Amino acid sequence: MDSASYKKLWKYPGDKNTKNKTCLIQLVDISTNALAKLTKEQFLPIKSLQKICKVLDCNVVDICVLKSNEYRKRILKNLWY
Repeated sequence: MDSASYKKLWKYPGDKNTKNKTCLIQLVDISTNALAKLTKEQFLPIKSLQKICKVLDCNVVDICVLKSNEYRKRILKNLWY
């Protein structure tokens, strides 16, 4: 896996305000470095993911999708042929 997508986190339908990234830092008590990784779609330590999931009462699969470069290459190749 080459990257992670946290787009589902920003659209999470809970009663918590996850659309505002600053609120997420305060709500979950994560570092600004962790927030930067979320924004850049980089991997987060499992401890940070656990904190987010605990506060939002969800599972990792509810907020994160792993992406593979190989998958993207296959999709692009199929588009051109």
